[in-house]
Amino acid sequence: MIRFEHVSVTYEDAAGPALRDVDLTVPEGELVLVVGPSGTGKSTLLGAVSGLVPHFTGGTLGGRVTVDGRDTRVHPPRELADLVGTVGQDPLAHFVTDTVEDELAYGMESLGLAPAVMRRRVEETLDLLGLADLRDRPIATLSGGQQQRVAIGSVLTTHPKVLVLDEPTSALDPSAAEDVLAVLQRLVHDLGTTVLMAEHRLERVVQYADRVLLLPDAVLGTPAEIMAVSPVYPPVVGLGRVAGWDPLPLTVRDARRRAGGLKARLADRPAPVPVRAPAAPARPEPAAAAAPPARTRLPWRRTRPAAPGLAPDPAAPLVDVRRLAVRRGRVEALRRVDLTVGAGETVALMGRNGAGKSTLLSTLVGMIAPTSGTVRVSGLTPHATDPRTLIRRVGLVPQEPRDLLYAETVAAECAAADADAGAPPGTCRALVADLVPGVTDATHPRDLSEGQRLALALAVVLTAAPPLVLLDEPTRGLDYAAKARLVGRLRALAAAGHAIVLATHDVELAAELADRVVIVAGGELVADGPTAEVVVSSPAFAPQVAKVLAPRPWLTVEQVEEALRP
Repeated sequence: MIRFEHVSVTYEDAAGPALRDVDLTVPEGELVLVVGPSGTGKSTLLGAVSGLVPHFTGGTLGGRVTVDGRDTRVHPPRELADLVGTVGQDPLAHFVTDTVEDELAYGMESLGLAPAVMRRRVEETLDLLGLADLRDRPIATLSGGQQQRVAIGSVLTTHPKVLVLDEPTSALDPSAAEDVLAVLQRLVHDLGTTVLMAEHRLERVVQYADRVLLLPDAVLGTPAEIMAVSPVYPPVVGLGRVAGWDPLPLTVRDARRRAGGLKARLADRPAPVPVRAPAAPARPEPAAAAAPPARTRLPWRRTRPAAPGLAPDPAAPLVDVRRLAVRRGRVEALRRVDLTVGAGETVALMGRNGAGKSTLLSTLVGMIAPTSGTVRVSGLTPHATDPRTLIRRVGLVPQEPRDLLYAETVAAECAAADADAGAPPGTCRALVADLVPGVTDATHPRDLSEGQRLALALAVVLTAAPPLVLLDEPTRGLDYAAKARLVGRLRALAAAGHAIVLATHDVELAAELADRVVIVAGGELVADGPTAEVVVSSPAFAPQVAKVLAPRPWLTVEQVEEALRP
């Protein structure tokens, strides 16, 4: 179905080819998972199948890519639309209409399908992806995960022979991700659809793959073959490597069947302790004379910072939310929310898409005013505080990192971030290089991959190191190595007394980083406690290691490896 014949892709001003001499065949009716560290060409390979490379991205394409016999060099994306359906990393870039139902129908209208066929397929897709209750909703009012499902659904309605998906579950909660992957598996098995998918969260998808393609060397094999040699692998494979299992398990079920000996070895070992160092006292507010000249990096306001106000009380919580309610139009997004977060504490907000996690973060940073209740951040009321003052107390990395980025190059963005924070020149640039090596100074932020753009936005906020750091889905597009480096940075911030609140669907990140997990459902907080206590008992939010070793509170491969050391 898909044939690569000695394909290489080189972009202008790049240090080397994004793809080098890829030669392989993807048969019809298989789900092929594309894996590899960040920057190894996964998005470029997917773009070459859909025709976006080189017709829209530019660059030089060497060799030949054919899809069902059509040469993508000869046929631009519009001539492949009936054959190839594509969903990129950014769902907002995908939408052309205003409401969910219109978006699902748009692709079929473009292909000239009969109204009766369109109506039937829209209904089928609404049911398949759990979107029926959202059919009349404006897309702009949906959560990031809901938008991701709509983007996938708009492609499924056209019944393409080939689906090309770039990080399709990155914004989805665990249950929604399983639903989407189950739908993809049905398309492959029942309809013979060929699915080519890049995904960093291998713990979710590797068990669904027929074959795995490992970049940059373009090695194609079974999941077991590739996971045995891959530098990126899910936690359950890492647990198998630590335990010395052969062959390595690919699923929690496989690992549980072999875990008896490992559980016996861990039986007399003490329960793991949090990996974060003890928190230091809250950092005092600097004197007015020491305030650096800066621009305010809030997406809703850009003004010069005001002189700092009174220093917050070090003994008071950095976040103090009481009986908070937020109504957005007819939707009650939050109700009866009580939450406190102290200095040095890391709290993970988890829950279904649309549960209210992003709304809560937006309220903490002053973007949304409460309908009722009170919100205090470092003693300030966010929505009533001058952003020039608030930015000294709290920084937010939103789901869409482009909201923070407005310079023309990565170098200019980093230089401005250093000036904002009063940090030594090169501080932000070093953070970017640490999180995602290989990003060049002259690159425009819009030309970065989703993971690279997120890393740049993270670096901008972390350079300023405000007392409270808010992160909304901070690992979208990041591979395991980049995520590990981010975890290290955030642990250091927490150890220095900064509070971190992150909304995430990444259960492995919460297990590695969070002191507490707060579960949000229907706008309410339904659980709040130490990470191990909350996630071990939850089938939806438990990490893979916890599912294998329950009921003992082991959450990560790192904890198990430490416990097994003599």
